[in-house]
Amino acid sequence: MELRIDHVTVAASALEPLVDAFEAAGLGTAYGGTHSNGVTHMSLLGFRDGSYVELVSTVEPGADSPWWDEPIRRDGGPCAWAIEVEDIDAATATLEDRGVDTDGPTAYRRVTDDGTVVEWDLTFLGDGDPGSTLPFLIRDRTPRERRASPTGEMASSPIVGVDTVVVGVADPDAAASRFETAFDLAEPTRGELVGPASGGDAVADVAVFEDAPVALARPRGPGALADRIDSFGPLPFAYVLGCEALEGRSEDLAAGSLAGRTVGWMPVSDPVGYRYLGLAEPTG
Repeated sequence: MELRIDHVTVAASALEPLVDAFEAAGLGTAYGGTHSNGVTHMSLLGFRDGSYVELVSTVEPGADSPWWDEPIRRDGGPCAWAIEVEDIDAATATLEDRGVDTDGPTAYRRVTDDGTVVEWDLTFLGDGDPGSTLPFLIRDRTPRERRASPTGEMASSPIVGVDTVVVGVADPDAAASRFETAFDLAEPTRGELVGPASGGDAVADVAVFEDAPVALARPRGPGALADRIDSFGPLPFAYVLGCEALEGRSEDLAAGSLAGRTVGWMPVSDPVGYRYLGLAEPTG
């Protein structure tokens, strides 16, 4: 089963300030409407390769959300990721055969401001919030372009799409075993994560898979990653976007790396207080 990132999610207690923070960094988003649960709504930053970043909050401040309730209430920021599959029924059955707990497929929808109906199926994997460690599965029922397309300048931007999800975990060996079992992956290689506020020092040990767009990060000491794991459990910590011609970009990028790859961390830190969007040369 090919792991192809469909989208990643950033949660906040209010949507508008998060949209403004992305806009200030040159990442204009498009409002996507209210989900069929009637509780959450979203904006998205779409890329050329079809992937996107979803910004999500509740329509009414403080409302109970069926998904990502704690990350939304507590401005948790990065919180989930999804992979696109062509046959969600077959993919779900394969994962069940491999011993993965599944919930779905189930149909969902939202309606955009212009009345366009967007429909898709989801299958959730494992326990906890959808996509907190293992990704959830998604397949479109309506044409793909209704759900996601490049937004603003992204149609011609050197930023290609979401390349890698960095998931914070307390036990990378156990988490790696879950991925190996679920997606028939080879054992990961080891490296380190250097973040924008680390002064050039590694903030985490990471396990990376050759055939999967995910890095499992265990904190080396106190800091934002350790605090997130203590507060939320396993959860995405950062997202790396594939970017052609990274050298010479004019943004205020903070130097870093992920398992030997050069990463420039973009000036987006709301609502978590650290930069969580990186740019790196595409791996694919």
